[in-house]
Amino acid sequence: MTVPRTAPELAPALVAVLGGGEVTELRRLSAGASRETWTFALDGRRLVLRRDPPGAPRPVEMAREAECLRAAARAGVPVPCVVRSSGGGDAVGTPYLVMEHVDGESLPGRLLRDERWASARVGLARELGRVLARIHALDPQAVPSLPLVPDPLGVLRARYDAFGEPQPGLDVAFRWLAEHRPPPVAPAVVHGDFRNGNLLVAPDGLAAVLDWELAHRGDPREDLGWLCARAWRFGAEPAVGGFGSREELLAGYAEVAGTSPEAEAVRWWEIYGCVHWAVICRIQAERHLGGTERSMELAVLGRRAVEAEYDALLALGVVSPADAVVPVPAAPAAPGTSRPTVDELLEAVSGFLTDELVAGDDRSRYLAKVARNALGIVRRELASPDPDGSDLGDRLRAGALDPDEPAVADAVRSSVLTRLAVANPRYGSAR
Repeated sequence: MTVPRTAPELAPALVAVLGGGEVTELRRLSAGASRETWTFALDGRRLVLRRDPPGAPRPVEMAREAECLRAAARAGVPVPCVVRSSGGGDAVGTPYLVMEHVDGESLPGRLLRDERWASARVGLARELGRVLARIHALDPQAVPSLPLVPDPLGVLRARYDAFGEPQPGLDVAFRWLAEHRPPPVAPAVVHGDFRNGNLLVAPDGLAAVLDWELAHRGDPREDLGWLCARAWRFGAEPAVGGFGSREELLAGYAEVAGTSPEAEAVRWWEIYGCVHWAVICRIQAERHLGGTERSMELAVLGRRAVEAEYDALLALGVVSPADAVVPVPAAPAAPGTSRPTVDELLEAVSGFLTDELVAGDDRSRYLAKVARNALGIVRRELASPDPDGSDLGDRLRAGALDPDEPAVADAVRSSVLTRLAVANPRYGSAR
């Protein structure tokens, strides 16, 4: 079966699976590295298509997401209404969901900075606490396909080790997590990706909880810690998504659940969330590197892992906001080098992507920014000193070094800051 990839190809496929009508205003949204999101109208009715990318079908996960959305709706959790779901054996050609459109904003930059959303930001952390308590109270029998994850740290460690690419900061964080596990609690339904960017917000508050593809049964404190991870603050200061405090979040949770987890247990899951995001970045990059799905977006995501590694060390106090991420200077042209130099050519292409390229849709404009970032990474990598060949990561993983020793901590700090200077030199001072 040929999978429709463009809007003109996809429109008739949607008409076929939805029983007729006229599809208009079909366009792909910029968000979503793991799944495609399209918005369209069917005879004027506004709908959203969420589907697996061609070549990377995950029918079990898509069916599980549909099951979660329906169960959450019955429990009063704000979610989009599922219109149709399929494992991909029809005209759309890949597993998908069609959902009712819900008005609201999900882009963190707008939610955190635009005046239009100022009223929504007030009290949003408390509201999210209440919603998470409702999710965690869902009857697991209502979502029987959810897998139980009894030892997420063990699973995450195995995935990290499988790449054979020790990163000093992550090994330090893994050791701390193993030594400071909070007491276990009864498993509950866990959203798995509840954070700023997967929440649709209206001017008066939360409109819908999106993206249930990572839902599972496990420790409910995972969702609370994940929401507090620094990656989801997008440059703003408040700990919960950039718009609220941990105290507000837990107070809202207690309003519905009757009690809330201990703050120290949530902190453990916050640090776990930083490590989890670093590993996810590398897993996503492997989809490109392994040939499953060739994607510049996924490839660049692999270099973002060091941001989360930095966040974990920041939470542990190994690095501090005062530690400078020294920008990599432009490489000087050697005598006799042809002009423009490699650095100058990269800057020229970056300028084209930023200032000259006329992109036709949101997705193209977004990918142009990703390409510009990729060129920046290449430029800084070329200008950086050659790596010293240190076996720091291997020795930390083997337990041969004590991360509490000042010299070891200094070496870990230097490793992370050096790689962050190449991947994203502004990240350390962003918030």
